[in-house]
Amino acid sequence: MSRIGKLPITFPAGVKVAIGDNQVVTVKGPKGELKQQLGENVNVEIDDGEIIIGRLDESKESRSMHGLYRSLINNMVIGVSEGFRKELELVGVGYRVSNVGQIIELSLGFSHSIFLQLPEEIKVETKMERNKNPLILLESYDKQLLGQVCAKIRSFRKPEPYKGKGVRFVGEEVRRKSGKTASK
Repeated sequence: MSRIGKLPITFPAGVKVAIGDNQVVTVKGPKGELKQQLGENVNVEIDDGEIIIGRLDESKESRSMHGLYRSLINNMVIGVSEGFRKELELVGVGYRVSNVGQIIELSLGFSHSIFLQLPEEIKVETKMERNKNPLILLESYDKQLLGQVCAKIRSFRKPEPYKGKGVRFVGEEVRRKSGKTASK
């Protein structure tokens, strides 16, 4: 039995969970609404404020999907009740960020600025303080979408190992390499 899959998911009072036809799980909460299509080798039951996920047989595919769907539904419940938050920092001389509504403007040392249109589900805030690295604060109820947007922003200038410049998560450790050593 999957250690993650067999754990029940408890949801708070403000969250409503419904199982539709074709194994579609819908989770509604104060932050938003999310849907997930489940495979045919797992079944979902709602019982006394808990979601219980089981599998129909012991095939390899069923065992692998059991824990996956439990984690996806749990992330949906957490997202619509509490939400998720990611913070990115820009490390480098002259790196800047600003936003107007859902459009982020990034200056990352290229000859041009980068403009990125964010989805409506994501709330964005930028901070530029003197003598501190610029910050991008992203919030959403959809964990998957938030991670995808963070990966896209990070892909514009990944942290490089020699000086550590680039876009990174707050608190992320970048493995540093020593540069060329002077030869005799």
